[in-house]
Amino acid sequence: MGYSGHKHQKGEKALAIADNSGNIIAPMVVKSVNVHDSLLFDESFTKLLEMADGFLWNLKDCYLTLDSGFDSADNKWLVAGAGMIPVIKPNARGTKAQEKIYQRLDEFEELKCVYKQRYKIERCFAWEDTYRKLVIRYERLQCTFMGFRYLAYSMINFRSLFKKNP
Repeated sequence: MGYSGHKHQKGEKALAIADNSGNIIAPMVVKSVNVHDSLLFDESFTKLLEMADGFLWNLKDCYLTLDSGFDSADNKWLVAGAGMIPVIKPNARGTKAQEKIYQRLDEFEELKCVYKQRYKIERCFAWEDTYRKLVIRYERLQCTFMGFRYLAYSMINFRSLFKKNP
């Protein structure tokens, strides 16, 4: 567990990757709360690629949608290097030149229709917050905490797989 001086709290953060149907498809990475999400992405993405090889999934030319917190040249290069198409909303933070901001927004414009489907992923992680054991960490043992997370992720995946048709 780490301490975030910015948010004045102790804790951990988990990063998992979900598909556009709301299924969590990659093993999660858990680090202390004072590590930026962008730094967690490398390990999580590597686990996704390993899992895809194990299940014989072909991820070539698939879209990987990330929010603007993951907008970095390294992350885009990592995703593109795996043959996938990165769909990351541009983050103007750290960019002073208006021309460069407009150029990045223009490049993103053609992928905007894919990014609009991101609400399904956000809904998936909102379902995670419905499990009280996960919202506040009560467990002292890491293995117990991870077990509850995997159980919740399984229930989320079952919910989307076996949902009732109206």
